[in-house]
This record gives sequence, structure tokens and C-alpha cells, in this order.
Amino acid sequence: MNNYTLITGFTGQVGSQLADYLLENTDLHVVGMMRWQEPMDNIYHLTHRINEKNKIEIVYADLNDFISLYNTLDKYRPKYIFHLAAQSFPRTSFDIPIETLQTNIIGTANLLEAVRKLKNQYSYNPVVHICSSSEVYGRAKSGEVLNEDSSFHGASPYSISKIGADYLGRFYGEAYSLKTFVTRMGTHSGPRRSDVFFESTVAKQIALIEAGLQEPKLRVGNLSSVRTFQDARDAVRAYYLLAVESEKGNVPNGEAFNIAGEEAFILPEVINILLSFSTRDDIEIVTDSDRLRPIDADYQMFDNSKIKSFINWRPEIKTKDMFKDLLEHWRHEISQGRIPLNR
Repeated sequence: MNNYTLITGFTGQVGSQLADYLLENTDLHVVGMMRWQEPMDNIYHLTHRINEKNKIEIVYADLNDFISLYNTLDKYRPKYIFHLAAQSFPRTSFDIPIETLQTNIIGTANLLEAVRKLKNQYSYNPVVHICSSSEVYGRAKSGEVLNEDSSFHGASPYSISKIGADYLGRFYGEAYSLKTFVTRMGTHSGPRRSDVFFESTVAKQIALIEAGLQEPKLRVGNLSSVRTFQDARDAVRAYYLLAVESEKGNVPNGEAFNIAGEEAFILPEVINILLSFSTRDDIEIVTDSDRLRPIDADYQMFDNSKIKSFINWRPEIKTKDMFKDLLEHWRHEISQGRIPLNR
């Protein structure tokens, strides 16, 4: 099998961080899958290498277009497929539930079907990483530590869509002997985190206030949630290590893994940490009803022991350092004239 690896969702925070990790730490040739009209903010630093096809190139395809997926896999035959593409915003999924379900469930089935057909035709059997989410556990009971056997409880159209993708990863591994594994990553952040997520919108608003582009009012939604946080740069390292072990046959087909941070915070603590890095001391916290979800996954604590039994991994980047890097990311974006939406 060749040295290509395919990343779906390449232009997102995690996809671009994974590309960075692979380029720096492996000899793999990265194929980044994207739709032609996607924003390229997270990969501009790679465009010179992409133009030269220096261990990285772009392919245009869409999860909802089976032929484009089949043709991509048939052309490159990547030995690793990291399936990260999704409609990934839980709050937004309440507004576009059908698109969320279509992309995340049917799109994942399209990808796995393309792999299955190529396996039957050419004995092509790559490692396929299905990126699920800790949101599959939904509204856990307060004090409950979530492991891979904890029950699912969909708390948004997004979480329901990820439950579907999660089961598809397991099913195709067990039924068709595809070398799949599933990850359920807890709340993750750091540079390039989309501003639709809580800690990123807080950091973005602080940066806007510091730049005089927003009144000193920090608009937030539900603050009762308790969550672990981890840096996406730690998570992508785990993705790669699991893929290597799966290729060796050390990960059972369809196996699922929690990947989560080991530092827990209630959301007001996150705000206080980010405010402690600010140059302003007059910022007021205001509840914005438009930022509230109809139902929230408001308690998520995880057991990482299973993944540690398969790979030598644990989070290395301190959460406070991650939050500081996130704030610096938004300061830099705004200083370059890239003014984000107020959302």
C-alpha cells in the first residue's frame, strides 16, 4: 500500500492540525479533502507546499457525492483515512437538523461504502478512523464518569448524527472486516477553533473588546456546564498513534475510544481564565438568550484509561496555555483586519 493518507474535513481546526502533525512527524503524503468553496483560513500557511505538492495536495470531493468519494479513494488508495468532515456545530444543528443528519450519517455511510466496494474489487483495506464525538453521551448524570460502555443520550441533532456515525464505524468493522476505529473526543480547543464554540467565542469577544470593536460586554449562553478541555494538537497525536496500531492489527475492527482532557472546569472558570489574560478589566458578562440551546449536554467527565491501554498517550498541553493560545489566535486575526461575525 502506498504512503498517502486522506483527511476529510481538512480545512477545519482539527483537520488542519492533523495535517500539520503528519507533515512534521511522519513521511506520509497528505491528501486534504475539501469542497471547492470552503474557506481556507486554517490552511493558508500550507498553500506554498500544496502548490508544489510537497508531501501535501488537495482533492475536491463531497461526503454527499458518492462518486467523488469513490474516485478519490480509487485514485490515491490511501493507507490511512482520517474521517473528520462533518456538520460539527451542536447549536447550529437545531437550525439545520436535516443537513446535519444527512452529512454526518449518510456522508459517513457513503465513505465506508466506497471503501467496502474497493475492498471487494481490489482487496484494498485501509485504516479508517471515524471521528465521533463525546456529544453521543448527551446529558450524563452529575458525577458520572463516562467510559466507552456508557449509554448514549442524544441531546441535539448533532449528537444524534454522531451516534449514527459511531455505530456505522463499528458496523462496517464487524460486518465487513474494514479496519475501522472510532474516537469520541471531548471538548477540544486551541488555535483555529471556530467561533461558534463557547470558549472560542469568549476569546474572540475579548479580542474584539480589546481592539475597540465591541462594547465591553461579553455575551454568553448557559454557564452551568462542567467539562474537560484538551488541546486539539494533543488529540491529533492520539489519532495517528491509534491508526498505526490499527494497521498493525492491534486495534479490533470497530473499536471505540474516548479521547478527552484531564482538567475539568465549570464554564465561569473558563471565562475567568480568559479574562485574566485580557488587557481590559471592565468587561461585563451578559446572558444572551440567542446563545441558549433547547437542551444541553451540561456534564461531561471522561475515563481515558482504555485509550492509554492501546497507545502511549496522554494530554501534554496545559489547558490554561491552550486558552492563552486561543486568545492570541483571535488577537492576531483581528490585527490582520479579519474581523469576525458577532456570533
